[in-house]
Amino acid sequence: MRARWWPGSGSVPNGGPAEVIGVLGRAAGLVTIGADISPVEVVDELVSHALADRASDIHIEPQEHRVRVRYRVDGVLHEVLQMPLELAGGVVSRIKVLAGMDIVEKRRPQDGQFVFRTEDARGERAVDVRVSTTLGVNGEKVVLRLLESERRRVRYAELGMHPETARAWAAAAANTSGMLLCSGPTGSGKTTTLYATLGELDSVGANLCSIEDPVEYVVDTITQIQINPAIGTTFATGLRSLLRQDPDVILVGEIRDPETAKIAVQAALTGHLVLSTVHARDSVSALYRFLEMGVEPYLVTSSVLTVMAQRLLRRTCPKCARPVEPTPEQRAIYLRHGGTPKTEFLVGTGCSYCGGTGYHDRVGVYEMLRMTPSIRALVADGANADVVRFEAIAEGMPTLITEAVRLVSEDLTTLDEVLRVIAAE
Repeated sequence: MRARWWPGSGSVPNGGPAEVIGVLGRAAGLVTIGADISPVEVVDELVSHALADRASDIHIEPQEHRVRVRYRVDGVLHEVLQMPLELAGGVVSRIKVLAGMDIVEKRRPQDGQFVFRTEDARGERAVDVRVSTTLGVNGEKVVLRLLESERRRVRYAELGMHPETARAWAAAAANTSGMLLCSGPTGSGKTTTLYATLGELDSVGANLCSIEDPVEYVVDTITQIQINPAIGTTFATGLRSLLRQDPDVILVGEIRDPETAKIAVQAALTGHLVLSTVHARDSVSALYRFLEMGVEPYLVTSSVLTVMAQRLLRRTCPKCARPVEPTPEQRAIYLRHGGTPKTEFLVGTGCSYCGGTGYHDRVGVYEMLRMTPSIRALVADGANADVVRFEAIAEGMPTLITEAVRLVSEDLTTLDEVLRVIAAE
């Protein structure tokens, strides 16, 4: 892998020695490159360095006087590179060529993909790069999402669930019919949770199917369908076709419209276990999304077994974590949400391992709504979502904030991170 980027501010000197750097982890500062570098090399290095820095997305954003490049690492965007505007056209065109997109069309949004192959300490890797372009005031913005072609499926034990929550979720997944839902914003780990569930259900005696957009985990033992609106394959039409394939378990990547919601509910009521995701703030809100999409309350209460809301919190960096004394305000918030009394919190101070952020990797936090008889009765009677949530908490449901504070008490994350992701909503 070639590289012509130098750590620190300023332009890259022509003819200088090549040095491979991880932009976040090893560079001394923001990197600025000149217009004399090949767009082909720029794209190669952008993706290579993003993989080295564990980035999930690359944002290439034209501004008035420059092009800004940011990586999303552990859910947070970091600016890593500046390019002159005159280089932007060549870089965007190179990405479009790789992704099989129309390089002439600049006005309308486009989507494409390509496979990027690289080699590092772990050997040769193939990465699926999903590309999206859209026209802004200063030019075309490009976002690249990086998905490893052979992503390792996470097992239950690695999700970070509280043991009691994990047992209850596994018990719900042991049913032969019904629906299990995961809710949360984009990038909160919903698909990872569902594939961990599929991993536990995967056996020779079960027919597992999925329909997704995109297919993030490629598994030989699962029939996986990729959404393709151009040929008429939507969640609704794909789900209909899967129901004719004698499935035992069906994973629907996302329920986003009334038609898909009604088909999924009918599938769950007719002898299939359906796993899916819904975009909602919490577990109760996800349940009420079905009602908003026109599904009758009695069908929702008859089909849904449990709802899991989740978020991902950045882990405190183990290399640079240091004890600090919380402020009175932090201590009050921590204790109010059930934190175990303690005098010091562990906080990452920033090092080369975490790229100066104080965090490395992420851990999940979960809120599971069990469809108990009282919850079913409230929903069927048209109770307000707040009433249902109050009842669920009274029955012992740990909320997202209380579970997140538990992780703070175990020094897995920080209170600032909890407030950024959960309490700030």
